[in-house]
Amino acid sequence: MKLLTSHILGSAIVTPLGTGCEAVLATEQNATPPPVSEVVNPGNGRRHWVATVPAATGSHLAREPRLRRASTISMLAATAATAAVASSGITPGSRTALVVGVSSGCAVYTRRFYEQIVKSGANTASPLLFPETVHNAPASHLAAMMKLDGATYTLIGDASIGLQALHFGNQLLAMGDADHVIVAAAEELDWILAEGHRLWRLTSRTGRCEPDSCSGALLAEGAAAVVLARSGGGTRVTTAPGISIASRKEASEALRTAVESLRAPQCDWCVDGANGTWVDSAYGAVRGSARRFSPKAWIGEALGASALQQVVIAGELLTSSGSGTAVVPALGWNQNAAAALVSR
Repeated sequence: MKLLTSHILGSAIVTPLGTGCEAVLATEQNATPPPVSEVVNPGNGRRHWVATVPAATGSHLAREPRLRRASTISMLAATAATAAVASSGITPGSRTALVVGVSSGCAVYTRRFYEQIVKSGANTASPLLFPETVHNAPASHLAAMMKLDGATYTLIGDASIGLQALHFGNQLLAMGDADHVIVAAAEELDWILAEGHRLWRLTSRTGRCEPDSCSGALLAEGAAAVVLARSGGGTRVTTAPGISIASRKEASEALRTAVESLRAPQCDWCVDGANGTWVDSAYGAVRGSARRFSPKAWIGEALGASALQQVVIAGELLTSSGSGTAVVPALGWNQNAAAALVSR
């Protein structure tokens, strides 16, 4: 596997704890449980525990014309991406590319749009909702807001998609197609997602995510973004292509191969994606002697946003602890394994 490395000029994160990594690290140190709320399936009354981003997060973008009718996922992506660009110090231009990773996409507007069709007929479906139902809506809003006329991509996958988006961004830099790449990932929540994951026996019934317990994941909203360049930043990220697997039996070996492909020395940290489900046993096989940090115990399982959140948290951990390297393994429920190396 060919490895690609770039420099992170700026980064940002949005979680149920708010914006910034400081709250995530402080919550872990104090063993504070994540903030949870209930969503209800109006059809059967079943209640689900989830972790949502505070309503005030991103309120400074409320007057942005592009976002007046935007879905939550687009607001989250915009909050993270604009903050990452601001921290990077760059001015996006024609040589700035955009790569956005998503999983479930615009679940709220999609459910509402088709619910109208089913209940009242096609003639009642709102044309205002339809543009927000497509997976590339967040990328479209971001490109327009930042006046980007370069390459713009949306990648769709599972909880590893953030690392795939990073690798694709590294490819764009390596091929000379861009001088800077904004990589963002976001996820929103709706009761239909909570209901589906409950039926798949993947979610927590207690409102807690307890890694290695097989108690189920706490679904969450969230977003993250980084600005990549060939040089110039204090933090570097090395990526390799992901590995698809056909069954859970192959998960541990695939994740081990993904981590070993980085050819990294012994890492100081392992920022994994343990979430209280079957994926946790695979993470146990790749940690080695690195100090472990499992952020989903504090910010929940944000699906398409989660791997990029892990990368941003890894960078903050290295800065705050003075450490040199952190491995970020990610394994999704749709059976894709990937890993990245964050170093200073």
